[in-house]
Amino acid sequence: MSINKTNKILLIVVIVLLVLLTGFVIVRELVGKPTYTAVYLKTGDLYFGKLVRFPYFGLKQPYLLQVNQTNQQNPLSVQRFKNVFWGPSDILKINRSEVVWYTTLRDDSDLAKVFTENPDLLPAAQPQQAPVQQQPVQPEPQTEENN
Repeated sequence: MSINKTNKILLIVVIVLLVLLTGFVIVRELVGKPTYTAVYLKTGDLYFGKLVRFPYFGLKQPYLLQVNQTNQQNPLSVQRFKNVFWGPSDILKINRSEVVWYTTLRDDSDLAKVFTENPDLLPAAQPQQAPVQQQPVQPEPQTEENN
């Protein structure tokens, strides 16, 4: 009888802990104000979004920083990841070993304000660049000089 009673108490404790943990996660997600994180990868890419650590490492509602070296007046732009021309989902899972650094943006930063005020950065609000069409490269004819 003692073992059976101990198992019941242990089961009740585990259930209570699970309920508390679930409640904490729900309150944190629903009530907590959104904070944005910058994630810099080994590839040189810089992404912004809401950091997720479980069940995967990544960003919800990610944005990407794009550099346009041909535009001297405005060489940087930020675009919502889901709005790029190939249509990815609104979640970016990141291989943790590829992260160089990440940091939380201050709520009063200009970029955090842009994300909060215009979370979708729709193509109507931010012009999207069309994909660049590349011309196929024609191989040079083989001559004795090229060999």
